[in-house]
Amino acid sequence: MSKPLSDHDRKKQISVRGLAGVENVADLKKNFNRHLHFTLVKDRNVSTKRDYYFALAHTVRDHLVGRWFRTQQSYYEKDPKRVYYLSLEFYMGRTLQNTMVNLALENACDEAVYQLGLDMEELQEMEEDAGLGNGGLGRLAACFLDSMASLGLAAYGYGIRYEFGIFNQKISSGWQVEEADDWLRYGNPWEKARPEYMRPVHFYGRTEHHPDGVKWVDTQVVLALPYDTPVPGYRNNIVNTMRLWSAKAPCEFSLKDFNVGGYIQAVLDRNLAENISRVLYPNDNFFEGKELRLKQEYFVVAATLQDIIRRFKASKFGSRDIVRTDFSSLPDKVAIQLNDTHPALAIPELMRVLIDEEKLPWEKAWDICIKTCAYTNHTVLPEALERWPIDLFQTLLPRHLEIIYEINRRHLERVSSLYPGDVDRMRRMSLIEEGGQKRVNMAHLCIVGSHAVNGVARIHSDILKATVFKDFYEMEPHKFQNKTNGITPRRWLVMCNPGLAEVIAERIGEDFIRDLDQLKKLHDFVNDEAFIRDIAKVKQENKLKFAVHLEEHYKVKINPNSMFDVQVKRIHEYKRQLLNCLHIITFYNLSDDYVLLNSSQAAPGYHTAKMIIRLITAIGEVVNKDPVVGDRLKVIFLENYRVTLAEKAIPAADLSEQISTAGTEASGTGNMKFMLNGSLTIGTMDGANVEMAEEAGEGNIFIFGMRVEDVEAMDAKGYNASEFYNRIPELKQAIDQIAGGFFSPKQPDLFKDIVNMLMQHDRFKVFADYEDYIKCQEKVSALYKKPKEWTKKVILNIAGSGKFSSDRTISQYAREIWGVEPTLEKLAAPDDPK
Repeated sequence: MSKPLSDHDRKKQISVRGLAGVENVADLKKNFNRHLHFTLVKDRNVSTKRDYYFALAHTVRDHLVGRWFRTQQSYYEKDPKRVYYLSLEFYMGRTLQNTMVNLALENACDEAVYQLGLDMEELQEMEEDAGLGNGGLGRLAACFLDSMASLGLAAYGYGIRYEFGIFNQKISSGWQVEEADDWLRYGNPWEKARPEYMRPVHFYGRTEHHPDGVKWVDTQVVLALPYDTPVPGYRNNIVNTMRLWSAKAPCEFSLKDFNVGGYIQAVLDRNLAENISRVLYPNDNFFEGKELRLKQEYFVVAATLQDIIRRFKASKFGSRDIVRTDFSSLPDKVAIQLNDTHPALAIPELMRVLIDEEKLPWEKAWDICIKTCAYTNHTVLPEALERWPIDLFQTLLPRHLEIIYEINRRHLERVSSLYPGDVDRMRRMSLIEEGGQKRVNMAHLCIVGSHAVNGVARIHSDILKATVFKDFYEMEPHKFQNKTNGITPRRWLVMCNPGLAEVIAERIGEDFIRDLDQLKKLHDFVNDEAFIRDIAKVKQENKLKFAVHLEEHYKVKINPNSMFDVQVKRIHEYKRQLLNCLHIITFYNLSDDYVLLNSSQAAPGYHTAKMIIRLITAIGEVVNKDPVVGDRLKVIFLENYRVTLAEKAIPAADLSEQISTAGTEASGTGNMKFMLNGSLTIGTMDGANVEMAEEAGEGNIFIFGMRVEDVEAMDAKGYNASEFYNRIPELKQAIDQIAGGFFSPKQPDLFKDIVNMLMQHDRFKVFADYEDYIKCQEKVSALYKKPKEWTKKVILNIAGSGKFSSDRTISQYAREIWGVEPTLEKLAAPDDPK
């Protein structure tokens, strides 16, 4: 296999990145050596690759600091409305290359590193992924930070600085094994600790009611230490901040025990407080009601609100003097966006601060709270909705429980006055779920305490209004909106697919990077022979490069001319990796030219998801060793899927699998990344697929299977898997092979649980869509054999992907929820006079 052009060689030919100025290169080399010697105290002769990475990271960071300082100063001078994006997850990936792209430094750095005799790609590989998220929700937050900075919004991301992010996945004998992700072990050159802004957070204790108000007393205190990471906008000299909180025990923590000789134990017990920010909960679309998780949720909210109110009161650069005391202007100066229900405690915490500490009357505080907060819902799956037991609340956050009860009392009074006598509706709409163990329904709290509630794709927002939150929609229809998700074109095109970015820029200029709608201009080139050839060539180069990666890391030789059929997303029954497995087996029984790539983690406690991984690896073991099939069909499970691996896999994919049961995937964002990078989609009418089909033209995307109304009709009549099993011979054969141990000869009944689930209690109706899916895959195969026709559809997909920029999503949030106006104006660079 001929080695593909390296990224370094390709970038030397590329204009999208901006040209490297000679003086710029000389400065970079000088600064690189300065950091190597004085920041890292290293000698060139004994330095490691990691030392060189750190020297380069510090050199690039120097270019951020002046811009960062100037941006924050300009916010204090202009006093704009500030946006606070609260999320328990920020799935950032790597920072170095993204920063170079956004600061137009990449060519100069490439050249400087090259002249220093180093390899840029090798240095980039030294950076750890910041894997502080599970999947879509956390990666969306990362894309949003990029867009908010690129659109000139005074915005801050607030979350937790987990010491251990999403676990590292190893595949051992076909099984997933989890290892801790110690991503901070070598340090993180992109963050800056800010101990001067440390904040106390209270837990436990009790409440005392006095004539002058309520006091929360006898609490345990944990300190929240902020770490700031700069978030550069795209070539506009704006650098926003992501502030992540780390838990620290106060110095006096348990040291009263010292008097009775328990000093050592008291110091060791500090860990109990600091465990709050120790590890990310690895669940995606599944609620785990653990005390530590509720502590994390309150910790980030309490620390963040103190920061928000401090900034609101001072609002003067470098000063802590109180400028504002009247809170009625808070909603004019502050917008708080809750990324799912995880930061829902922001609502009762803001009420606690306004009532107990700032002594506002309830009605005034509540009006401020609603106008300030907004809530994004990310799922309709019942197992994912957060419902916290009252007993846990009572112990951990007694004051907040009182406030939630009062919110609920007033809310139910209103429901009762609007719908007199409708007791059932009151029960359904209560924030407190009765029956068995009493629980707080966090989604209901978010809806009642916010002025805007949005889903993340049109179909999802419609489902929220029609089913999950129907009662709330009927009562307050003005609150409900849709904001279809998006992805940042900087990371997900310019950075991960420079060849494609360049081919597009040659035809329509470079402005599409900041205005992705301009990709519509590519419609003019859909029949242009040279353009068709260029697009196909870029895809082939990406496939060749990924094939080399697979050979190096998986010891599997694949034919880069095969179709790369890719399903990469968290393993979950609703995403139907099992439907893909059945397709793999069916095609194996028929045999065709295919490389099937599947990847992602299963939540460690999710037995079925782990069994699905084992099934995929077992199918691969049989298929990949079959001499009759040879290299016509390969099945590969990509280990340890993360942002960095996605950046390699997505540009190489031909076919993107988006095959969730209609009505279950809120939006999806992987689907958008594949579309923008020249993959065709095979999918159901679910999530953002619906809008993708609209934008690209339904004939240019492979849609199959039941629609939402078909699923509802099947639920009403009852889904019977046996009916499909008995009627479709290929399906029966595939299931019998799994059940009979064809893919697990040493343990014939290894997959009996999976087969039993599919046959007896499959909520996601895999068999019902099987036949249509296989027919659709046959259409895919037929089209793939006509490369020119295939590439024309690819061009139409790229041309239609402009809507799915997170810049568009954030512009809509800004105008329709936060009440701020995006701008493409540039800030003066630090070396320019103001």
